[in-house]
Amino acid sequence: MVAGPMDFTPGAMRNAGKAHFNYINERPMSIGTRCRQLAMYVLYDSPLQMLCDSPSNYLREPECMEFLAAVPAVWHNTIALDAKIADYAVMARQYGGDWYIGGMNGEKAMTCTVDCSFLPEGQFELTPFQDGVNADRFAEDYRKITKTITRQDKLEIKLVSGGGFAGRMVRK
Repeated sequence: MVAGPMDFTPGAMRNAGKAHFNYINERPMSIGTRCRQLAMYVLYDSPLQMLCDSPSNYLREPECMEFLAAVPAVWHNTIALDAKIADYAVMARQYGGDWYIGGMNGEKAMTCTVDCSFLPEGQFELTPFQDGVNADRFAEDYRKITKTITRQDKLEIKLVSGGGFAGRMVRK
């Protein structure tokens, strides 16, 4: 994406860690966690974004679909917050008054710190999707929370191997 947008279709709702991944034509899956798939919509610059999975799988995941339905395909502002080539990437993107954050890592589990100083003054309601406590064994496990944050906050987010996180920040 150095030269511009790319064509990639994320959004798989059947997720598996590297050790549990299998090629199954009748029931395809993705490598990495559910939150990694959600993060791709924030991290990847793809102005013609689509969903890659069966509509039935999305109907079973209303929380994820609520998030994906709100993610814009083009952005007003992009800020790379932290990254190390081949290890991890964390990004913030803005559309209108809303901000989105996303992060993905490679094979090493890690904890990342998201410095919210990129936000304007005021309070925001953050709704992040994070790898769940069992995501290292069951990649579809996630947790969704809602909390109030400001530009002074620093978020500590744990990612399992092949993990990710994604969230939306809306001004209160």
